[in-house]
Amino acid sequence: MRLRAALAQGRFVTYQPTALHVTDGRFSDADPASIRADLQALRERFDALITYDAVHGAQEIPAIATELKFRALVIGVWDPTAETQLAAALDAARRFPQLVAGLSLGNEMLLTHRIDAVALRTLIAQVRRRAPAVPLSTSEPFHIYDEPAARALLHELDFLLLNVHPIFQPWFHDASDGTAAQFVVNVVAGLAPLACGPVLVKETGVPTAPPGEGFSEARQAGFYRELRRRFPPAPAQAFAYFTAFDAPWRAYDATGVPGTPAVHPEEAHWGLYDEARRPKAAARELPPFSR
Repeated sequence: MRLRAALAQGRFVTYQPTALHVTDGRFSDADPASIRADLQALRERFDALITYDAVHGAQEIPAIATELKFRALVIGVWDPTAETQLAAALDAARRFPQLVAGLSLGNEMLLTHRIDAVALRTLIAQVRRRAPAVPLSTSEPFHIYDEPAARALLHELDFLLLNVHPIFQPWFHDASDGTAAQFVVNVVAGLAPLACGPVLVKETGVPTAPPGEGFSEARQAGFYRELRRRFPPAPAQAFAYFTAFDAPWRAYDATGVPGTPAVHPEEAHWGLYDEARRPKAAARELPPFSR
């Protein structure tokens, strides 16, 4: 019920700390002071968070988010087969039951073949036995559920976290903001009847660069403007803004090594805020919360 209330009344954003960097596979952990500054910047316009990790500094997020009066937190566990990561998430759910609305056991693990659907179903069952009161999900691109083995997962998830990216569709470059937003609506309409609980679109949106690929602040803002109009929040479905802050290191995500050619330069520019926490046009259009 907390999750449904947050979907209907809150405003979600996906969040990775600005101080977190991954270079050549090595993590630079986020410190509590930088996480606090991040969340203070976000709290003006957002009151619900989805994270990707439960360690590397992210273990500080629940306490700081509670202090800043965030409404809900869905904790991501990047590798739920790693006991240290899973234990940190479960500990946070136990310590902050009024904040933690659910766990996401992995991000695109099926897509990247880090686990198969049968093993993931087994893992979900194991975690449910350890924390029967915590809503569980996993996060995958919508098309993964076209596969029969993955579709069976829909009966195991308490809520559905979807990644729905219009920019990866072949028609996107010349599409209107309305067409891109309607694509998200249509995907959710197709999968929602198959889900056992509410649907939260975890990732969607438009990067703000590079301009040569048709990306800009104006296009990001226009997409979200249309999505708000066509996909209003409700207890059974909502979307999160993706993502909170630009992350320049993500341009080298395939290698993790700055200075090598950027395989996906747009990955650095998904933020509604830049890396200095300055709001872009899409964020500035959102009415601030009164606190």
